[in-house]
Amino acid sequence: MSKQILILPGDGIGPEIVHEAVKVLACLRDDFGLDIDLDEALVGGCAIDAAGAPLPEATLALAREADAVLLGAVGGPKWESLDIAIRPEKGLLGLRAGLDLFANLRPAILYPQLADASTLKPEVVSGLDILIVRELTGGIYFGQPRGVRTLDNGEREGYNTLVYRESEIERICRVAFDVAARRNRRVCSVDKANVLESTELWREVANRVAGEQADIELSHMYVDNAAMQLVRAPKQFDVIVTTNMFGDILSDCAAMLTGSIGMLPSASLDADRKGLYEPIHGSAPDIAGRGIANPLATILSVAMMLRYSLDEPELAARIERAVEQVLDDGLRTPDILSPGATEVGTEAMGDAVVAALRAAA
Repeated sequence: MSKQILILPGDGIGPEIVHEAVKVLACLRDDFGLDIDLDEALVGGCAIDAAGAPLPEATLALAREADAVLLGAVGGPKWESLDIAIRPEKGLLGLRAGLDLFANLRPAILYPQLADASTLKPEVVSGLDILIVRELTGGIYFGQPRGVRTLDNGEREGYNTLVYRESEIERICRVAFDVAARRNRRVCSVDKANVLESTELWREVANRVAGEQADIELSHMYVDNAAMQLVRAPKQFDVIVTTNMFGDILSDCAAMLTGSIGMLPSASLDADRKGLYEPIHGSAPDIAGRGIANPLATILSVAMMLRYSLDEPELAARIERAVEQVLDDGLRTPDILSPGATEVGTEAMGDAVVAALRAAA
């Protein structure tokens, strides 16, 4: 039976980079026998413009029926004046909550061809391969109560609630231990247990889950120290598991260790490994329409889709090898351009990956 993939191009550079990823999917379908059907829908700012909501009910319904969802990016200055409750980013949060995508996997891998693109010394980052497992549907981004209120003295006060249930902590820790078992068997749980009761519970539950995983080494680190260690000695980490907000911050920090945020994919999974796949770099409205955006993070997100949701690990590996081949060939979009490399645009980079796929068939 065909696997159903929903394509959500979104805003900014989203349509450009997703177009290149769809070319890769089409190549796998036509040349490698991948049995898929593609559908497309609106989310984010473009959905606000067309349907009056960042996540139309029709889009959510299609996402629930799909085996996997590929998203470009959402948001941009055009919609920043809207009430926060209906901004484009609410479409993404709505997808995560509506599909119960509680586990966000964000790899930070430094390709050897891009070692000079990192702002850190090569000896610090060469060989970097970290996986951050971020809890995605709980914590302070979703906790209630939240809002802005006026105090008795007339001053306004904003408030948000950080809350985690044992079951939420346990399930994300189990995902982290599961992926660590296929890597180097080390998990670092990042919290702020010295000042936050919710993450004191997080640490307690992480220890309990670790007690069932004798072959996995568990360590703990406060989030401020983890941020410092990512810059000081990032290769000490294998798998990091952490809360929604801490994961949001640390994964972007880790992204820059690799030289460009334009190289990093992500997967957001439910309990059955159905997922939403997207690059982590956002909509980049300043370069939208210029044909210079890096599509490799989106293409690598397709590889994660094949590995985690479609059970096609060999095709996933083919994509990853094709990306490495185009980097070996010296092709670079402006964000990863280095002396002696050949600068190409978004479309040319996508075409090169497809060509590398077909050449290796």
